[in-house]
Amino acid sequence: MMADTLRSFEADTGKILDIVINSLYSNREIFLRELISNASDALDKRRYLAATDQSLQTEETASISLVVDEKAKTLTISDNGIGLSEDDMISSLGTIARSGSKSFLEQVEATQASDKEKGDAFSLIGQFGVGFYSAFMVADKVDVLSLKAGEKTANLWTSDGRTGYEISSATREAAGTDITLYLKKDAKEFLDEPRISHLVRKYSDHLSYQVMWQPALVDEARQLNTGSALWTREKKDISDEDYTEFYRQISASYDEPFLTLHNRSEGAVNYTSLLFVPTARPFDLFNPDRKSRMQLYINRVFISDECEEIVPPWLRFVRGVIDTPDLDLNVSREMLQHNPAVQKIGKAVVRRILSELKKKKDKDREAYDEFWDQFGIVLKEGLYEDADNREKLLELCLFTSARSGALVSLADYVSAMPETQDKIYTLSAETLEQAQNSPHLEGFRARDIDVLLLTDPVDEFWMQSVTEFEGKSFASATRGAHDLDAVSPKDDKKEGNEDDAAKDESFGSLLETFKSALGEAVGDVRLSKTLTESPACLVADENGMDVQMERLMKAHNKEFVGAPRILEINPDHALVKGLKDSSDSTLVNDAAYLLFDQAQILEGRTPSNLPEFAQRLTRLMERGLSV
Repeated sequence: MMADTLRSFEADTGKILDIVINSLYSNREIFLRELISNASDALDKRRYLAATDQSLQTEETASISLVVDEKAKTLTISDNGIGLSEDDMISSLGTIARSGSKSFLEQVEATQASDKEKGDAFSLIGQFGVGFYSAFMVADKVDVLSLKAGEKTANLWTSDGRTGYEISSATREAAGTDITLYLKKDAKEFLDEPRISHLVRKYSDHLSYQVMWQPALVDEARQLNTGSALWTREKKDISDEDYTEFYRQISASYDEPFLTLHNRSEGAVNYTSLLFVPTARPFDLFNPDRKSRMQLYINRVFISDECEEIVPPWLRFVRGVIDTPDLDLNVSREMLQHNPAVQKIGKAVVRRILSELKKKKDKDREAYDEFWDQFGIVLKEGLYEDADNREKLLELCLFTSARSGALVSLADYVSAMPETQDKIYTLSAETLEQAQNSPHLEGFRARDIDVLLLTDPVDEFWMQSVTEFEGKSFASATRGAHDLDAVSPKDDKKEGNEDDAAKDESFGSLLETFKSALGEAVGDVRLSKTLTESPACLVADENGMDVQMERLMKAHNKEFVGAPRILEINPDHALVKGLKDSSDSTLVNDAAYLLFDQAQILEGRTPSNLPEFAQRLTRLMERGLSV
């Protein structure tokens, strides 16, 4: 044993500690989590070794104490775990002060030189002991007093984190470790019980060991953590009330969970998950900065509540806990590595959530309809973000039926289709009322062909990447020309093609007049095969853009101008028939514009030239009154 041996840091170590203290951690309160986690590991190790070595057993309750001396401005983290010998101190606490420092520095510098974010490549935890060195973020000096279980002599490790460290002989009554932090002037907040209590509940609440608050020279101590992790208990021992209370605790919500999923997985990756699907929509569900609130633990030590690597953004409403001993983390424990274990856990968790939602949809449709009303719009984000789960998500999707006004699934829609129908018809609109009043539905309703109404902005995006369901392709009611008579003939017409040809010839002159009057405002003018009550409507070309998508594009770019749409006129409408036989060119020209503007208004758009629209409407009313 060498007493009061000064061990100088290597030249690079000062630079390394500067990185550890100032760069690796975004919030210096993390030091407490690291030191409590180390204490918990020491208790685990002693408990494990004591199972086969009785000399390591103790009658003391395994615990961790936080001792505060306000006068000395010190915070001490104590445990009665396995303890450290002199050699352990050199290898565990002095690692980055020895040969490991150069390797550590080279890896950090290589990371900073890359194009990746700094945190992505800090996969060094456990290799260089830098978790312990986070203590220097808040302390000018750190003492480590430790007696290893089974040994008689204790040792004291002391360092200011700059000039080097000393190891000397010391005295400690029982096995374990005391880490004393001499706090910096700007770190006195860590002497306050409310502050420490909050941090323990935040990061270490579910450790299996008691974390006690112990002011110096005071006999009474108070437990800061619950010391019990709900997710580690058997499901049969947990009541619904227990689950609900825990859900409300971690989500800061007051609703009942719609689904509670408690699962323990063992295999290539071991983990326990306790997941909750809410009943009510969180107020910030559509906040652009909102991220996943899934809590990640490693052996019941809190790591992060931002785990998009495990739970994707389109499941951001799911709350809960993932606890695993197998997950690799970066050096600061604040960013997950791109690790196969992460991907496996994430895929399994997503599969489980989707599977349970499917079961709920099949068994309790009324409750699922209410869930969909709250979270369907977010789930549909996954249709264009997650190709791997697209088919499962399509099975979960619900849409408003134009026929019944109720929510139906795609499977419901397909099963109700006549054999002659080979497409799933959809109609996009800004609101449900606007969709239900759309003239594009008239021909479908006349033939009892159902149409799915899409009123969420996200619908326009996923429809670009999803082309079919169960072999049935999607077709927009507002795009292209639809031969609905082929699906369900109207009035049993069997010579429809001849009638269409005759109408084209009869209305040819009117169509040309409309085209000439409207010019580039429209892409074409043609007779409609779907209108039954309205005189006109606008449709997009087969490969064109629906009005809803144009509206979204316009919202993002005011300079955006969509392609001219096609004006369809109803040859069976009395107004159109009258215009066909009219010789008043002024009236026909005004009617062309008014029908075009009327069609735009029905789509929720404003006529491009309101003064001219008003003038034409006035002239038409004057004619009606013979003024």
